[in-house]
Amino acid sequence: MISNSDERLVIKPKSPQPNKIKLHEASLSRYMIIGVLVSLLLITGYTLMHLDAAGVRINDAVRGLMMTLNQMFLQPSAGSDGMVLLLQALGISLLLSIMTTVIGAVIGFILAVLASKNLTNAYLGSGIRTAMAVVRAIPTIIWVLIFSIVCGLGTNAAILGLSFHSVAYLTKAYSESIEEIDQSTIEALKVTGSKFWVIVFQAIWPTIIASLVSWTFIRLEINFANAVAVGAAAGAGGIGYQLFVASGMSFDFHEVGMIVYLIIAVTLLLEFIAVKLRKAYIVK
Repeated sequence: MISNSDERLVIKPKSPQPNKIKLHEASLSRYMIIGVLVSLLLITGYTLMHLDAAGVRINDAVRGLMMTLNQMFLQPSAGSDGMVLLLQALGISLLLSIMTTVIGAVIGFILAVLASKNLTNAYLGSGIRTAMAVVRAIPTIIWVLIFSIVCGLGTNAAILGLSFHSVAYLTKAYSESIEEIDQSTIEALKVTGSKFWVIVFQAIWPTIIASLVSWTFIRLEINFANAVAVGAAAGAGGIGYQLFVASGMSFDFHEVGMIVYLIIAVTLLLEFIAVKLRKAYIVK
């Protein structure tokens, strides 16, 4: 019997096999990284197993550590110095960081303009960038100690050392922000006969202001941390000196905890101000 309906054979095309994507391709650099990590783990394990404890009992050491942490962070107090003295010392460190950041921002912006590839001579820019790289390669505390040889331990050495490193840091940061500006904008202004500093303050400054604020406040936070560190090392005073006395001389861990909380509070305040200012400039 022949059916009236035509039966048609429908052949569905085979879906192409998806190509497998390797997330991590084998390469010599990858094997070298893995080899270095494994070597470091083996060296660390060997060192820990052969570490000379010098008669220290781990249980007693852990118990003493927990007791110290409890005194610092759960029972903080102003100690014998008093809260007024600690706040004054904190203000000295904060003002030191603000002053050195302002000095670094002003000088750093001028040098960044002269070092930018899209604004000035290539040889001049290369020379400035090389000099700033050398300055950045030396830690801030070393610069403070170098200047302390010239003008003695104290606030002057701290100001010079912090400012010197801030200039080098912000020069690099600002110049990179300037170099991200479209070259056609700068060329168009040059064609109209605009002078160099007119281009800088009328075209470049409004374009990168949000980036400048971010980099400047990042450096302010770094300078505040450095000001705390050099407070005792360079005899600059401030909250760093109070921390050194409380921890290394009087062993007042309650006061150490209070100082740590004050430093954290200032750091959070600086971060809050930086976020608000950057949002304000972005909206504009």
